[in-house]
Amino acid sequence: MTVRIGVIGTGMIGRDHTRRIQQVLAGAQVVALSDYSIDAARAVQADLAPDATVYETGEALIGAADVDAVLVCSTGSTHEAYVLAAIAAGKPCFCEKPLATTAQGAKNIVDAEAAHGTRLVQVGFMRRYDAGYRMLKQVVDSQIGTPLMVHAAHRNPAVPEQYVTPMAIHDTMIHEIDVLRWLLDDDYVSAQVVFPRVSSKSHSKLRDPQIVLLETAKGVRIDVEIFVNCTYGYDIQCQVVGEEGLANLPEPMAITKRLGAELRNDIMTDWKARFVDSYDVELADFIAAAARGTASGPSAWDGYVAAITSDACVTAQESEGQIIPITLPARPALYN
Repeated sequence: MTVRIGVIGTGMIGRDHTRRIQQVLAGAQVVALSDYSIDAARAVQADLAPDATVYETGEALIGAADVDAVLVCSTGSTHEAYVLAAIAAGKPCFCEKPLATTAQGAKNIVDAEAAHGTRLVQVGFMRRYDAGYRMLKQVVDSQIGTPLMVHAAHRNPAVPEQYVTPMAIHDTMIHEIDVLRWLLDDDYVSAQVVFPRVSSKSHSKLRDPQIVLLETAKGVRIDVEIFVNCTYGYDIQCQVVGEEGLANLPEPMAITKRLGAELRNDIMTDWKARFVDSYDVELADFIAAAARGTASGPSAWDGYVAAITSDACVTAQESEGQIIPITLPARPALYN
């Protein structure tokens, strides 16, 4: 069976996912495209999917009879409405993060999917599909004893001028929020944010770097450094300390050189290159599940928990060091 996919949002990630489906992966074909800029959708059609139909609205695309499954790659504020429409149509839906821009919006999706009775939504938390994180999880689950602490870092070489303090949570640390919860099989109970000295590379609306401190239900303590103007490269670090040992996320493959009286290796600067393989694996997983009329991988519930946790972290940013409790509602049986 070839899964016929409609892509909503043909910007950078939508274009790349279209390329991935058309040129890299098996089992699917892009048959429909939509974007708020009709010219952008037509450009992707011309370059990558000449047989696809271009729709003026995402809703029209979702309702098309020849669309089996939907990719939502549009701006975050539109995600909730498109995902709810896909659920109402009974069509599997892959939604790039965030699932919704508010926790209530994510809850609306969870409620709709639970009422439908079948999982239809996969959220684009691609780190769960990264080979390094999967290796790390295998070791954490079986070799280092009970996890006690996690030390993590998310560093970008630079961010645009419009990037402001809350975006360090909603746009950047959202990946750590999801992947660490998955890595530990645990939920968060509190958040605190502390601010070191501000980097001179920052600006008046961005406090950078910052450190987020999380506590889990099992008592694991987590610290995550977010430094989005580190200048030297795109650098993702994670170390889990257990009762019997510790485990580090492996570095991306790079050639080590002895050159000019120095021992050196390159550090990536582009997040797309760092996780390119995981995007392939996550979409292959979605296609396989969509062929069965369902979804797998990170769920709407995971997206909802990430939204609740993100909101708590932003409150912690604004509260100047206070510890903010994180309370989760009962998880619907669909997600157990």
